Amino acid sequence: MTSRHKYHRRSIRLKGYDYSQEGLYFITICCQDKICRFGHIENKKMIHNQYGIIAHNEWIKTPQIRPNIILHEFIIMPNHMHGIIEIIYRGKSNSPLCMSELNSPQYTGELHSPEIEFPKIKTNVCDTPLQSPSQTIGAIVRGYKSAVTKQLNALGMHEKLWQRNYYEHIIRNEQSYIRISEYICDNPQKWANDKFFP
Repeated sequence: MTSRHKYHRRSIRLKGYDYSQEGLYFITICCQDKICRFGHIENKKMIHNQYGIIAHNEWIKTPQIRPNIILHEFIIMPNHMHGIIEIIYRGKSNSPLCMSELNSPQYTGELHSPEIEFPKIKTNVCDTPLQSPSQTIGAIVRGYKSAVTKQLNALGMHEKLWQRNYYEHIIRNEQSYIRISEYICDNPQKWANDKFFP
């Protein structure tokens, strides 16, 4: 690779898409070099270490920092995390999970129970969507990465924690939402065959 192209990287974001607009997004953030920083899988269940607990708790804090965000299913795996984020209109929430539920100790990011109504998938664009850069998916991910890194550094970990960038997928319909939700919740059971398995 020549020096002229050395730092050229193809963007994995969808060109022209407004990542601050209302919608549901599937996010994956990976640890550098697939190093298992957050714990291990035992009997097909994720066992978090101290770092993993921090990563989990910082994700839970996201709606407290950014009130336009609703968290759906998520999981902290040994060397990556998956989560569904919903960006809502200011002052309006169509999510089946209220803030008190998200902040309760019982919320673990598992599949919604059958009696909870599925969130309405929104396909229209609001007349006044949130446009501030601080509300974009990229800003949310950067803030989360930074918060976890700072806490782990304070505990003595000074190696690079996160892989550059992140993966995202715009969830466009209910079928996709259900499929991704099940994938997230089944992740520990299928760890040995996971593409992030070290």
